[in-house]
Amino acid sequence: MSAAAIPASVYDASPATTPLSSRGPRTAVLAGTPVEAVRVLHTDAGGRSGIWECTPGRFESARSGDAELMHFIAGEGTITTADGTVHDIRPGVVFVAPDGWRGTWDVRQTVRKIYTIWTVPSPTTAPNATGEES
Repeated sequence: MSAAAIPASVYDASPATTPLSSRGPRTAVLAGTPVEAVRVLHTDAGGRSGIWECTPGRFESARSGDAELMHFIAGEGTITTADGTVHDIRPGVVFVAPDGWRGTWDVRQTVRKIYTIWTVPSPTTAPNATGEES
């Protein structure tokens, strides 16, 4: 009987200066010309993690079928949720956008974040109160 393969660990001691690959212009832009760059550090069937950066601009964003944890390490701006709540983004801030979240980003100074995005189980496969899938 063979042991299951253990995924490789990822280590990046300097995410603030790690080179990223351009993804090009941001979509759903409301103002400016924001451009995204990313470095995916890990991906599997359950989600992905990496480093993301975006230049100044204003754009809409939404989560559908997944959720995201963000830890900002550079830049400045705000995220305004659909209910009108304004959140400052700056180094050290942690923001979680759950499945179904919608909002508007206003990036004033290029932001960089470390992110983890995970797939949210559909209601038909979510565990019930006893921990069993329904």
